[in-house]
Amino acid sequence: MNPTPGTPTTGVRPGPAVALGLVILCIEGYDLFILGAVGPSLLHHPDWDVTKSTLGLLGSLTALGMPLGSIAAGWAGDLYGRRLPMTISLAWLSLAMLASAVAGDLALFGATRFLTGMGIGALIPLVTAYVSEAANPARHSLQVGTATTGLAIGGIVTGVVGRTLLPEWDFRTLFLFGVIPLILIPVVWRLVPAAVQDRPVVGDTAPAAEAEESGNRLRRLLGPQYRRSTLLFWAATFSGLVIVYGASTWLPTLMVDNGYDLSSSLEFSIAFNVGAVVGTLGAALVADRGLLKVSTIVSFLLAAVAMMALSAPQPRPLLLAASAVAGFGALGTQALVNIYVAHAHPAHLRGTALGFSLGVGRVGAIVGPSYVAAVTVLIDSSRAGFYAFVVPALLGALLIGLLRPGRRKSAAAPAGAPAEADLPLAQ
Repeated sequence: MNPTPGTPTTGVRPGPAVALGLVILCIEGYDLFILGAVGPSLLHHPDWDVTKSTLGLLGSLTALGMPLGSIAAGWAGDLYGRRLPMTISLAWLSLAMLASAVAGDLALFGATRFLTGMGIGALIPLVTAYVSEAANPARHSLQVGTATTGLAIGGIVTGVVGRTLLPEWDFRTLFLFGVIPLILIPVVWRLVPAAVQDRPVVGDTAPAAEAEESGNRLRRLLGPQYRRSTLLFWAATFSGLVIVYGASTWLPTLMVDNGYDLSSSLEFSIAFNVGAVVGTLGAALVADRGLLKVSTIVSFLLAAVAMMALSAPQPRPLLLAASAVAGFGALGTQALVNIYVAHAHPAHLRGTALGFSLGVGRVGAIVGPSYVAAVTVLIDSSRAGFYAFVVPALLGALLIGLLRPGRRKSAAAPAGAPAEADLPLAQ
């Protein structure tokens, strides 16, 4: 019996998988961007004595837990299937956000942000791998990209909630919304397959026994076939996450430093995330025409251009537009890098590849907020924080440009399908 149109050979329909991934990452985006939204309120907390350096440290504590979550969840997802690790991660994330809401002092609040980071780190590789395996081969980038826009949509929700409730409400109240993932656990258990499934891949000559031995996965990623692309993906993810987590923590505060009030800075944050959604979807459509590498390079370069534009006095409409382009250059770029990694590996390596790419690359997430904080402290200029993002953006574009084209093609893809013409497999 032939599969119905739009249904990959894994047996999982793309529509429900994309919708579930979108919702999960939307909640995760809220949890990620909430620290940036409450940043100005934290700086004025009467009892906690929060400084700019402290705010950067809180962002870095959130990011510090992410490599642990990414690597453990990616490995567990390949070994045990996506369902169980995804369920555990959702519960973990909800409880960590609840702990943030009731934290009574700064030290405890910082600890809860570390635990939140572990949950955030775990879910991104699991969701990306799950949607990638369900996606239609000819629309792989678009469908995975649609799911990953959930991070930016969650950021939009954060901006709206923050603008509506702050500074009148206690900022910790906003963390209570992070308990919502608990209601998704039954849905995940019903929709996500217990075992890893994927369409057959032409040219993947790994023996079946090797695919089953978890100890061989990292060895394969660092072996001759994948080594170059693995190291470049790790470095590009580092650059991308410096931008993402630096911006998520600092964008509203940087706008305040440039003379805008809290409501205005949150409008810029909303524009940032709207740009990420629209830009990611547009870039994914281009990527599905065989231009994934070009799309990713251009998005890194747009991040640099947009941050330079944000640093200069501009009419308000132009500043909002630049903020939207910066959102695509940050969140959109990292979404494209994740899509690239998922494209480039078969199912039994995909979770591990994503987990290690995000895990090692999340050193950039750890460094990002403190890096921006250090630049703003060392350079006495309201524009310094924006300039700090240009270097990792240019570096990311260079690293993606160094990837070599490969020839891996899904056996399920129609003849002449453009989806995988530039994947960096044959090194």
